Formats: sequence, structure tokens, C-alpha cells
Amino acid sequence: MTVLSPPPPAVAPPASAPSPEPGPASRPPRAERVGFAFTGAALCLLAALLLGFAANLTIVGHLQHSRDQQTAYDELRRQLALGIAPVGQQTYDGKLLEPGAPVALLRIPALGLKEVVGESTTSGVLMSGPGHRRDTPLPGQAGTSVIMGRQWGYGSPFNDLHQLPPGTEIRVTTGQGTATYKVSAVRREGDPLPPTLKEGEGRLTLITADGGPYTPSGLIRVDATLTSDVQPSPPRPLATGWIDESEQALGSESAAWLSVFLWSQALLLAALLTMAAHRAWGRWQTWIVGVPVLAALGLAVSGAAARLLPNLL
Repeated sequence: MTVLSPPPPAVAPPASAPSPEPGPASRPPRAERVGFAFTGAALCLLAALLLGFAANLTIVGHLQHSRDQQTAYDELRRQLALGIAPVGQQTYDGKLLEPGAPVALLRIPALGLKEVVGESTTSGVLMSGPGHRRDTPLPGQAGTSVIMGRQWGYGSPFNDLHQLPPGTEIRVTTGQGTATYKVSAVRREGDPLPPTLKEGEGRLTLITADGGPYTPSGLIRVDATLTSDVQPSPPRPLATGWIDESEQALGSESAAWLSVFLWSQALLLAALLTMAAHRAWGRWQTWIVGVPVLAALGLAVSGAAARLLPNLL
């Protein structure tokens, strides 16, 4: 009788060896990773600055102008009601007016323009609305009163100034009442100067930029003759011509460099922290937190840098 031998035991296939952990050779070098981080931070910084500039000179700038105008209008109306609105270079208690303090309400019905005028003509003041040149008398007083305003950015209050025909009425309300002017001429570079004022006469000159959008190449001046009664002029502690270059037409505010530097440092730090957070948190979590911070700091940097641009831009 034949005895069958049992089949040989099945041999299990050898278990696959675990994949080796990636060694140092398979990882990008540390210098390369650091380079990627700095490149990402630089791109974040550049994007924040470009978007901030575009927003400041368009939508955000116009919103800022509207907000500042409403605040200034409420303050000027309060001062007029209390009888303490400024009528010269000083407040009712003898202190020099702060830059940006509301001094007048400018109205040009033909353009639908109604703007509060602030004291001083620096780039920062003109972001909030037209500004009164501090070394000239206030509207309604004898002499030539000068008001400057932006052509394109921050509400563009003087955008249509060149369209004013002779005879257009301009009304300006100050602490001395409402002065009425009639436009006599619109001047550009090289045009004849207006006649010299006689004793007791008043003139209003509105100034803005000329040229293509955001590329000023000259000035537009609108001269208007005072047709209402001349108001008395209080003593002026600061003589004509004492203002510096930042308050001249198309001047820039060099004092803004410090703000630009400080905000830029904050933006650079935020960009580096965003790149570090990207490695620790992941993409979406980082951008949810980082984008609002970078956008806010980009607006702050570009807003400070905009003060370095010509004040009539």
C-alpha cells in the first residue's frame, strides 16, 4: 500500500521591507529652503504694496476722503454755531491753527462741489480735502486767498476745475460769514497773470494739477474776484512766503519717510511670519490669518508713501 507524504508547508512570501526614511540627501538643502522662504516673503511684500497703492489712490482713498470730510464738516458746523470758527492764522484763544484744522466750507454749485477746507496744503492734509495755503488771507478778506486741491486721488475734489467758465459763482463760508466770488479766468503755465489787486480788493485762487491722470505736468489756476463785502483781517503772526516746500504746489512731504520706514519694517516682519506659519499650519490656515494682516500693513505703508507724492496728485 502506497503511503502519501503530506505536502510541503506553504512558505509565506517575505514581508516587504519598509521604505527607508528619506535621508538628508533627499531633502532640499537648508539654504534652498531659506531662499524659498525669503522669496515668498518678498512676493507677499510686493503684492501688499502694489495692492495698497492701487487701493489708496482709488477706492480706499476716496472712502478716506469722504470720512474725513464728514468729520471736518461736523467740527466746522459746531465751531460756527459756537462762534469760535477761525478767522485767521490763530484760534479764538490765540493758538496757531493745527495743520488740517477746518477753516472754511467751499461751494461751487456749477460743479456740485461742497468741500470743507483744511488749514495747510501738505500732501497729508490734501488727502482729506482742499487745503488753505497758510501764508495767505482767509477767503472773504482783502488780498489773494489760495486754496489747493487734488485732481485725481483722494476724492478728486478739483477734478473738473478746468471746466469753470468766467462768471461762475463760488461761495466760501468762514467764521466771518459767506463770501461770494465770480470766476474771472482759468490759467495754465505761461498764461498772463491777473491784474494787481487794489487796496481793499479780494481774490480767490484755486489751484490743482494739470496733465494726464496721476502724471501731473503743470498747474491749473482758477482766479475769482470777490464780489461780496471785504471782511476785516486779523493780525497775521506769520508773514507771506514762510511756508516750506511741502506746502508749495506739487510739493511732497519729506517728513513721511520715517512713517514709511517704520510701517515697512512691520510689513516685512509680517511677511516673514506668514512664511513661517505656512510651514507650521498649512496653506489655507495661514492665508486666512495672514492676508488681512498683510493687506492692512500694505495699506499703511502705501498710505504713508503717498504723502511723498506731489500734493495735487
